[in-house]
Amino acid sequence: MVSFSQPNGLGKRPRLRRLQQVQAEIYRQLQLLVPDDVAYHDHMVSKVSGSPLLRLEVLERHAYTTFFRLTYQFSDKDDLRFSPEAHIRNYHDARLAEATSFSQEQGCARTADPAFPPRQMLQLAWRQNRALDRWLDYLLRQGHSMCTMIPLSEHEGAGAKTAAPSMV
Repeated sequence: MVSFSQPNGLGKRPRLRRLQQVQAEIYRQLQLLVPDDVAYHDHMVSKVSGSPLLRLEVLERHAYTTFFRLTYQFSDKDDLRFSPEAHIRNYHDARLAEATSFSQEQGCARTADPAFPPRQMLQLAWRQNRALDRWLDYLLRQGHSMCTMIPLSEHEGAGAKTAAPSMV
């Protein structure tokens, strides 16, 4: 919950240990959402009743990490919009996942400015990861899962209207 009496929006100073617990929970939630097929497909989608199309794009793959982009796709006639937008780095060996950015509509933005003091960087990481944790929980409660997540090519083959594969 955001507190307006605190300048950083947090009731207490975030602790690194607690942040790592949230990142472990994000990793666990991603294991329920992202199928093993993601190793073979760069673009996947999930559609459940009462929810916009959920899109997952693999941005980078490395031996021990995968970098994802997760977003909803909204379409109004010929106009496509993507929101919220989460960039997630998944550390397979450490069994942690972190939000490296979350869309500005959610109050979080990617920051590459080294002038930020460590405490402010921890607060920013805390906000982004808590927002992602809550959104992933919401997605799972809506019914999105590894069973509903299919390759984009299979979704397009069903005659669905989608954007070009790259959302970047």
